[in-house]
Amino acid sequence: MSDKPATIKEIAKILGISTSTVSRALHDHASIGLTTKLRVKQLAKELNYEPNQTAIYFQKGRSYTIGVILPELSEAFFSAAISGIEDTANKRNYTVLLAQSHDNEEHEKKLVAKMKHQRVDGLLISITKNTSSYEHFETLKNSNIPVVFFDRIPSIKNKHSVACNMETGTFEAVNFLLKQGHRTIGMINGPAALFAAKERKDGYIQALFKNRLKFDPSLVVNCDLTEEGTIKAMDELLAQKRKPTAIVTFNDYVALFAIRYARSLNIEINKELTFVSYSNTPLINYMDHVPIATVEQFPYLQGQKATDILIDLLNKPNRKDEAEQAYYNIIVESQLVVSSKNT
Repeated sequence: MSDKPATIKEIAKILGISTSTVSRALHDHASIGLTTKLRVKQLAKELNYEPNQTAIYFQKGRSYTIGVILPELSEAFFSAAISGIEDTANKRNYTVLLAQSHDNEEHEKKLVAKMKHQRVDGLLISITKNTSSYEHFETLKNSNIPVVFFDRIPSIKNKHSVACNMETGTFEAVNFLLKQGHRTIGMINGPAALFAAKERKDGYIQALFKNRLKFDPSLVVNCDLTEEGTIKAMDELLAQKRKPTAIVTFNDYVALFAIRYARSLNIEINKELTFVSYSNTPLINYMDHVPIATVEQFPYLQGQKATDILIDLLNKPNRKDEAEQAYYNIIVESQLVVSSKNT
């Protein structure tokens, strides 16, 4: 017997019945008698028959594949997020097609076009730190391909998204530093175009006002999240007349860059200058000098929720009717985690 899978036509020819009868028998259609079903299924098993998934997908109008575009898989945050995405997709019988934008807006646009060409049913995306226009997402909407943004969310209306509450997380972080006795607190924020950067700044300001302290704009510096950008931001903060005694950094990687630079200036970490960061990635467990606290953003949970939303959208019967569509904007609450290395 050949190991090559048989086709419905071959099964039909051997049994002397029509291909439509074989197809209905394999799908347990009520119009087919039990004896015929058993004969068809037994022969299909003997002949190593496998369903033609391409034909099934074409018939159902979907590929059961979802696309994922994220900035850098090498970052622990996004690795955890993709684990949540894949685990959830597998449970719901979807395949994941993964791509990295490498924080390049033009590359992101090309990837969106490729995902559309690959006929993904839907797309999950965390935008680049440089993304400033969103027309490429409109092309997906026009093709009835739903998009769910996670973590890095564009400032646009009518979108589905999952993100961590960076405003309350920053409020907690700054409030924590104030309770530690710090009164001049700097912030190395991300690119101004990122919505998460705005949330961080808002939380920072709220914490100061709550404690009846004046907001000094010169103590909040935006950077491009690179080591060079972080060093430039550090120089700007340390050049202030009111030098900060504590700095809140955009994420653990920026904290690493900032701490390493501060040490090169012979600044005692968490004594002369204290750091708080975001993400709570495994990275901080390998640092000699760690932030005193970090804001947990729950990337795995964000990935899970974003995938559930996307697949739920795909299973909606009338999802083409945008006028009646409700938009999902899920907020995951953050949590301040105090480092055990500093306790």
